[in-house]
Amino acid sequence: MSTADRGNAYLDQVVAQQAVLEDDLKAPRRASPLAKRDRALGEVRAEKSTPGSVDIRITGFWRWKNVLVPPNAFVVHTRRGQVKPLHMGLGVSFRFNPATDSFLVVPGAIQTILINAYCICRELQGVLVQGYVQWIIQDFGTAYRKLDFGDAEDPMRLVNLQLREQAEAAIKDKVATIGVRDVLSDKQPIIEELTARLRAVAEGEDNSDQGLGLRIVTVQIKEAVVSSSRLWENLQKPYRAEQDQIARLAELQANEAVAQREMAAERLTETQRLEYERELAGLRAHNAAWEFDTETAERLRRTQREHDDARSVAELETETTRHALRMERERHAEEAETGRLRIEREQELKRLELDGELELARSQVQSDHQRALLEMERTRMRADIENHQTPASLQARLIGSLPEIMARLPKPEELRTVSINGGDRTTVSGLLAEIATVVGALRSAVDADRPNT
Repeated sequence: MSTADRGNAYLDQVVAQQAVLEDDLKAPRRASPLAKRDRALGEVRAEKSTPGSVDIRITGFWRWKNVLVPPNAFVVHTRRGQVKPLHMGLGVSFRFNPATDSFLVVPGAIQTILINAYCICRELQGVLVQGYVQWIIQDFGTAYRKLDFGDAEDPMRLVNLQLREQAEAAIKDKVATIGVRDVLSDKQPIIEELTARLRAVAEGEDNSDQGLGLRIVTVQIKEAVVSSSRLWENLQKPYRAEQDQIARLAELQANEAVAQREMAAERLTETQRLEYERELAGLRAHNAAWEFDTETAERLRRTQREHDDARSVAELETETTRHALRMERERHAEEAETGRLRIEREQELKRLELDGELELARSQVQSDHQRALLEMERTRMRADIENHQTPASLQARLIGSLPEIMARLPKPEELRTVSINGGDRTTVSGLLAEIATVVGALRSAVDADRPNT
């Protein structure tokens, strides 16, 4: 698609702004018939005031009315047939006759105009310049004659619109003569040009009476933006590349500094290690020399000690030999004396043995006699005890022996009951008969269970 087919967006925008400007520059909006009638009759309706309107109060009735003006508003009061105004100034209140009088009230506060100027720079690139202008009425007697404050809702609307258009035209003329980089980097030439032109229009040149009775308070440029995003990126690329280069160089310098510090640290560490190893080698050599000297001295001491020990051993052996010879002579003498004593003892033992055998035989005969007497006495006493035992004691002894008897008997595989009739259990013979019967029954059971051989 060609450029003609796509259309010119900038041209369309300029045409649209021109249409809006023409509509705004038309005759100010008049009040409705009802508003005219209310104003003529002096009736004030409760309506919301617009930002540029002045809040005044009209009191009284018919031809005797009073207009109360706020202290921060300019007013001019004229009457039919009078060339000069009856009242004019800041915050002046007056009497008002609706049949013959007319008045105009204008805000006296600082006015601020916001500017959005779509410009073409020297490189034929679109740039949006945003700023603001603040102005105030300096000479109301000149201003109300040369400017249109007739809009009842916003008396300053047309004045602000005219100053805005003049400011945008001045900005566009200045931007057209400078490059896009100068617009973005230095806005002071634009501010100076705009201030000079607005002051020449508002205040007049060289204090002449050609001004509008206004004073420009301040002119500022807030922002300048490139319309093309691609151009904006291309303008930023050199700076970004330069900053990237600076960052990379700084990083390389930092890495180089770190590497140098690391190498210095490693060199210092290696130097300290070598010095430490050298000190250790000196200490090891000194220790080895000391050990060698100590070992040599110890070896000499041991050799001297061995010589001394050998001499002492030789002397000890000589003394031991002498002592052994002396002990040998004493031992031979003791052995001779011991042999003599042993012979004498053997002779004495033989004599004592003969006497002892006789005495032993005598003692043996007496002990045999005594043993026989004791055995006879024990037999007699046992017979007496058995003869004097009662049936109850026999029964108790037999009952006490039953567990031992039962433990020695074989265990039966079956239980058989034997009923014993007759016999007196209170007597020994009856009890023995009963026990004999039980034992016979058990023996018959054992013989029955034993297999035939």
